[in-house]
Amino acid sequence: MHKSVIALLSILFLVSCTEKKATKSFVLHGNIKGLKKGTLYIQRIKDTVFVPIDTIKINGDSHFTSEFDLQSPEMLYLFLDRGVTNSLDNNINFFAEKGTMNIETSLDFFTADARITGSKNQELYDEYKKVVSRYVDRDLTLIQEKFKAYKAKNMDEVAKISEEQDGILKRKYLYTTNFAVNHADYEVAPYVALAEIYDINLKYLDTIQKSMTPKVSKSLYGKKLIDFIAERKKAEK
Repeated sequence: MHKSVIALLSILFLVSCTEKKATKSFVLHGNIKGLKKGTLYIQRIKDTVFVPIDTIKINGDSHFTSEFDLQSPEMLYLFLDRGVTNSLDNNINFFAEKGTMNIETSLDFFTADARITGSKNQELYDEYKKVVSRYVDRDLTLIQEKFKAYKAKNMDEVAKISEEQDGILKRKYLYTTNFAVNHADYEVAPYVALAEIYDINLKYLDTIQKSMTPKVSKSLYGKKLIDFIAERKKAEK
């Protein structure tokens, strides 16, 4: 009897240790230099609305950790409630994937100073944004030039600028398509297709879909892209 009790207690102890060692599929470590007090929200977009996944209170220590289960690589958002000011610089998007990620930033330049590591999808997305930002910057310059041309009633210049803007948009769409096809073994591929070129000619979206690996096709954004293409084909019949 005594031995049976000891054996039972041993089993319960092992089960308890196993439960304690069980970890979530996603861990986020971070540090916001200069932040003494505030609230962080990790959010996802669901039906065009931000939905909170985790809430983190900061009180003295600017370091934080969040753990939760992540079913598929997904673009998430780290939102900072400063408590005093309503700054526009309060939301960092990051491409989360199973494993451990890290976000280092500062209170003064919350978005601009963000350094995100630990995710291959994030690494590829940063590469994508770096190239696309050139198209965006040039387009912003052209918008200013077009405004001046309108004020000067120089319609020939307006037409010329509009033509250049169309060319920039086409190059951006072509680059995005090529990026998605070349990285079709990562979930960032269907994500950029949905977020950046959803209105492109269907043949390009079809090319991206056919390029996706089985793993990516079964992911959150892979499924969304497949469903989106099917809906567009149905609507355009």
